[in-house]
Amino acid sequence: MQNTYKIAVFEGDGIGPEITAPTVEILRALSERAAYDFDFIPCAAGAAHYAQFGESLPESSMTQAQSADAILLSAMGLPSVRYRDGTEISPQIELRKKLDLFAGVRPVRIFPGLNTPLKLAPEQEVDFVLIRESTEGLFYTQGCGEVTEDEARETLLITRETSDKLFRFAFDLTRRRKASGRGKGRLTCVDKANVFRAFAFFRALFDAEAVKHGDVQADHAYVDATALWFVLKPWEFDVLVTENMFGDVLSDLGAGLMGGLGVAPSADIGLDHAVFQPCHGSAPDIAGQGIANPMAMILSAAMMLTWLGERHDCAALKRDGDQLQAAVEAVIGAGHHLTADMGGVASTQEAARAVQNRLLSQ
Repeated sequence: MQNTYKIAVFEGDGIGPEITAPTVEILRALSERAAYDFDFIPCAAGAAHYAQFGESLPESSMTQAQSADAILLSAMGLPSVRYRDGTEISPQIELRKKLDLFAGVRPVRIFPGLNTPLKLAPEQEVDFVLIRESTEGLFYTQGCGEVTEDEARETLLITRETSDKLFRFAFDLTRRRKASGRGKGRLTCVDKANVFRAFAFFRALFDAEAVKHGDVQADHAYVDATALWFVLKPWEFDVLVTENMFGDVLSDLGAGLMGGLGVAPSADIGLDHAVFQPCHGSAPDIAGQGIANPMAMILSAAMMLTWLGERHDCAALKRDGDQLQAAVEAVIGAGHHLTADMGGVASTQEAARAVQNRLLSQ
């Protein structure tokens, strides 16, 4: 069994380095007490790198990412640094496309201590996963759409090849969640099949895959109705799968249910590679002040541990992924070491250190 895992680390822009450093420190502390080790490889990318060198994702960084066992990527982009066409620097999207990371996994879980805007009854547990296709859809022509003086066009692309991989991944995740006691065994395809032929095609491919998974309850929902139900009855969802742009919007809505992007982790997963990063941006307005919330970054690292454990059949990695998530939830639930966005006064380092102390005391 493999014992050392190479992790490509992109520390990002703005608050990115501030939340990456304590996260890597936690991972190092975990490995020191376990039967595995990490080799962290710093990789340059992002808006600041583009401003200095004229490239957002150097080939050397892509090579390191391709050879890594996993990729830990922090917040990327700066509003003040843009490509010539006016769009923001987004190397994370380049990574998704070049590494074929077709499955964007966005967990939504409300636990004690979160500042959710919802008033939930004790029996109304919100714990679902949104799976966003991450390489095509309306992002297909990202960076190369057609713009004239009078009109602009982007192309939405949905392919059988990518959709089939996406749906197989989604059914498998739904089944694993149910087996672990986390889910109901229900997968919902979110689309706009009543208006667009492309989404009728998307739904037909979903239905064709659903026939092969009789142990999973498969259904459909239109994206506008789904947004409504996220607010009115989110506890009814288990796993949802949708197109790229729809998933981009719904995942932020899901983060809002949890109280904000500061506690929203994510993963972009393919057949051979995976990237783990917080859902939030680089927050340049607070960069350098040491007050950024590290929890989404740490939770993303927990997802990385779980994925590595499942991929390499390593019980220690899977255990530590679960324990790291539990430590974050315990610190937030206690309410003593929260950053300002969560109503506290803790610094980035203090919040992260509280998680590390809780984790290592288990």
